[in-house]
Amino acid sequence: MTEYERARTMPALPEHVFDQAADVGQLDTWMPQDLHVHAGDQPAVTVHEDRTGQDVSAVLRARPEQMRLEWGTREQGGYTGWLQVAGIGSGASEVTVHLSFFDDSHDPGEQAVHAALDGSLQRLQEQVRLRVDNVAG
Repeated sequence: MTEYERARTMPALPEHVFDQAADVGQLDTWMPQDLHVHAGDQPAVTVHEDRTGQDVSAVLRARPEQMRLEWGTREQGGYTGWLQVAGIGSGASEVTVHLSFFDDSHDPGEQAVHAALDGSLQRLQEQVRLRVDNVAG
C-alpha cells in the first residue's frame, strides 16, 4: 500500500471550505482535472477517468459533523481517500487530503499524485475564495 498526503492553509472559515469541498455538483471544479464524478444514489457515485477512459463505481461520503469527506473505489478496492477541514483560528482553515493506493496499478506515482493534490487544493482554495467573495459582495 502506498499513501500520499498534502495540506494547505486557506483564509476562510472551515464551514465555508467544507461546504464547497462537499458540494457534489462542484467537485469537478477542484478535483484532479482528469477525474469527473457523477452522483448516483449516494453514497454511490461513478468516477470517469480521462486517462483511461473508464468509468469506475465508487463511494463518496460527506461527514459534516466532522468536516470530512471520504471516498474510494467499490468493486476494485484500488484506492481510498479523505479530505479533512480543520479550523486554525482567525477565520482560517487547514485542509488535508490523503490518498491510499492498495493496488500499484492504480498508483500514478509520487510526483503525479503530489502535483494532482497540490493542484486540487489550489483550485479548492480559489473556489472557496470565489464563494466567499460572492456572499460578501
